[in-house]
Amino acid sequence: MNKPHDIPSTPLSPTAVDSHSVMFITQRPELVMTEGLGSWLVDHNGKRYLDFLQGWAVNCLGHSNPGMIAAMNAQARKLINPSPAFYNEPMIRLSNLLTEQSCFNRVFFANSGAEANEGAIKLARKWGQLHKSGAHEIITFEHSFHGRTLATMSASGKPGWDTMFAPQVPGFLKAELNDLESVKKLIGPKTVAVMVEPVQGEGGVIPTTTAFMEGLRALTQEHKVLLIVDEVQAGCGRTGKLFAYQHYNIKPDIMTLGKGIGGGVPLAALLATESVSCFVPGDQGGTYNGNALMTAVGISVIEQLLAPGFLDEVVRKGELLSRELQTLATEFNLEGERGKGLLRALMLGKDVGPKLVEMARDQGPEGLLINSPRPNLLRFMPSLAVTDAEIAQMCGMLRGLLQQVH
Repeated sequence: MNKPHDIPSTPLSPTAVDSHSVMFITQRPELVMTEGLGSWLVDHNGKRYLDFLQGWAVNCLGHSNPGMIAAMNAQARKLINPSPAFYNEPMIRLSNLLTEQSCFNRVFFANSGAEANEGAIKLARKWGQLHKSGAHEIITFEHSFHGRTLATMSASGKPGWDTMFAPQVPGFLKAELNDLESVKKLIGPKTVAVMVEPVQGEGGVIPTTTAFMEGLRALTQEHKVLLIVDEVQAGCGRTGKLFAYQHYNIKPDIMTLGKGIGGGVPLAALLATESVSCFVPGDQGGTYNGNALMTAVGISVIEQLLAPGFLDEVVRKGELLSRELQTLATEFNLEGERGKGLLRALMLGKDVGPKLVEMARDQGPEGLLINSPRPNLLRFMPSLAVTDAEIAQMCGMLRGLLQQVH
């Protein structure tokens, strides 16, 4: 793999990694990733890895995308961060681009999906104060994932999170995904919104059904309740549409974006219709929010996703990956595969996911980076520009691992 940048660097010694100053928050292998290009990463030992993780669906255009680099370099020479007290040109351009391509009218930029979701919760509660006699409860779903702030952890349905940093932020009731009756039972006078992921990523790549999403929109409109779609993982081309809600015949009130919108840089967005956009000065802000450097990169990302034929190719490659995974499922008598576009899961039928992740990474001479959000399945989030050959190579590598495990 050619080096993506002409920046001199001092290579790390191919020995044990001294990471004592890095705060421990998760188990990490003794590897330091040093460069990346497209679907490939390289560590400090020079080993290559086929990356079907891509920063948890963050690097939607792969590593070291030339368009993103050009946008970043050009903007860095002009203006990086004028402060959110002023407009900047990329902020306005990206806002216009997002609203032109969606059903929303207003955009607030943030730095992470959790921050965008926190903003959506605040916006819904503010709207409830103004229009629903102080209604503040938000219905979310079991196994959902909305972020790691206290409020977004409380909104999430991830098992065990209700006690991790107790007490939780109150006001989040949990329904069952794709079960409209479970939502109906929870709607009451204090309900202000329903918040749903069109595809539950961390929950195991569980897509919502068309009937459920259309029924949910009708139900929320009937009760004058807002519909929030969390597209932090499923948005920005990941499912084959620019936005995942566009697979359904619905128009939500609020949408959140993260991960793919920045293609690897810290950028997220909260979008809302005009009638819901009720923040006043002092309600919402953030020192880095909407800065010129990040939004310039976001423009490059969205424009590349909107290039003629790009999203059609995501659909085609998603179908190819689906077929290849189903072939593996049949070959090894696994439960099957599921997903939407290039967000997919292979259901293993037994709790060998973490073991396969380690085996995939450590195999040689080239490793494979995959993910196991639940022990009985593997998740795949490749670059949206992944090639057919790379999909075939990944499935070939995975076949060898499954032969060892089974």
